[in-house]
Amino acid sequence: MNNRLFAIGDIHGCSDSFKRLMEETIRIKHGDKVILLGDYVDRGTQSKEVVDYIIELQDKGFDVISLLGNHEAMLLDAYKNNDAVPLWIQNGGAETLKSFGINSPTNLQSKYIDFFKSLNLFYSIEEYLFVHAGFNDSIENPFEDTYHMIWKCRDHYTHPILRNRTIIHGHCPVKYDLLKEVVHSNKNVINIDTGCVYNDRVGYGKLSTFEVHSRSINFV
Repeated sequence: MNNRLFAIGDIHGCSDSFKRLMEETIRIKHGDKVILLGDYVDRGTQSKEVVDYIIELQDKGFDVISLLGNHEAMLLDAYKNNDAVPLWIQNGGAETLKSFGINSPTNLQSKYIDFFKSLNLFYSIEEYLFVHAGFNDSIENPFEDTYHMIWKCRDHYTHPILRNRTIIHGHCPVKYDLLKEVVHSNKNVINIDTGCVYNDRVGYGKLSTFEVHSRSINFV
């Protein structure tokens, strides 16, 4: 298969790492498909730069699919409901406000709100499923449970719709050495959030990408 299919884990305002991953590690080209697994904002210092870069790539015609993370969901909740602002701020929203140069989510430009509202909950292609966190394994249609898709990670599925798919997700930070072990095994649930924003924690602090056809991983 000539076309490459990449997934990229939680970015959390790590714009420099994101750009380096795309331009120097992946060297994205037309024909590639890149699935971003959500959590572009909060905690890190460059949330605006991350979102601007995603929009720029899409405007240039690159096939970049952006999924909804729980942090984008919290931001949208805070935008719509002032009572939701404290929870978002406690989870890194203050850094996002500073990055955008505003003091309230209601001051975000409409193009950014439109971007956040456009994010997909999951993406399916071939035998692969991409999601920010995971799926509800115990209901008839696991694609109807929004909460699980952005909040709940699982490492095993028995649901007939899910058990034979390869599921790539983020949300729950793992050490990059553990990710290497999982990728080189035959496991079909692969968590690629290696905690880019947590560079003060041993074993984390990397932004990861996974090329699904070759089952190869790279970090910056």
